[in-house]
Amino acid sequence: MWTLPRRLRRIIGAATLLAGVAAARRVVRVEVQGHSMSPQLRAGDRVVALRGLRAGPGDVVAAGDPRRPSRLLIKRVVEVAGDRSVVLAGDNTEASTDSRRFGMVASELVVGRVVWRYWPADRRGRVGGRRRGVR
Repeated sequence: MWTLPRRLRRIIGAATLLAGVAAARRVVRVEVQGHSMSPQLRAGDRVVALRGLRAGPGDVVAAGDPRRPSRLLIKRVVEVAGDRSVVLAGDNTEASTDSRRFGMVASELVVGRVVWRYWPADRRGRVGGRRRGVR
């Protein structure tokens, strides 16, 4: 049986560790609270947002609340303005506090694009945007 030389195993191990660290820096895990994104996302759902992905109209994003930036909001991008700001809205407009209330949000507050729901297990899967046909 052929085995890899020790030095090569160390290099592969270090590269794997660095790739894992880099990936972890891009991943933001968020628990959905409230009903503003119902029916697609429900209170208690846990989602993954990825930093560095461009968010456009129809995409679901995690963004800092402009009133309290340490709090993350999960909303859908309605519009991207030329002045580096976005309009955010909840899918359930009757239960959503969004750009209609607090105005446009600076692009810098957008933490990442929500791409995956990992909990609950029976609803696990991709969180898609509505890129076509957005208002």
